[in-house]
Amino acid sequence: MSKQKKNTFSDFSGVMFSTDPDFVYENNEAQEQETLPNAQQDLRVMLDRKNRGGKTVTLITGFLGTDADLEKLTKTLKTKCGVGGSAKDGEIILQGDFKEKAFLFLQKEGYKVKKSGG
Repeated sequence: MSKQKKNTFSDFSGVMFSTDPDFVYENNEAQEQETLPNAQQDLRVMLDRKNRGGKTVTLITGFLGTDADLEKLTKTLKTKCGVGGSAKDGEIILQGDFKEKAFLFLQKEGYKVKKSGG
C-alpha cells in the first residue's frame, strides 16, 4: 500500500461543488517551458562535496527546458565522462571531479558555460 495518500480534491483547487452548468474546473498545473537553444542557456559548472558523505560530484546548474532534454544532455555527459550521475530540478550531477571535461564538452556544444566555485 502506498505511504502517501492521494488527495483527489486537490485537482479542483478548493471548489467542492458548483450549480452552474457552464462552470469549467481550471487546472493550475505549471506548463513545462520550452527548451532554450544552446547559445541562450547559461550553465554553471562546479564541484560539490556538501551533504554527499565527503564524495566529490560535478554539479551543472542553470538548465532551462523540458525534463526530456535535461535527461538527454545528462546521458550524453555521463557517456562522455564515463561516469554515473543523475538529473533533477534543472541540475545535472556527475559522480567525480569532471569539471574541466564537462566544461569543455558543453562549450564545444555551443552552451554559454561558466566555471563556478573554487
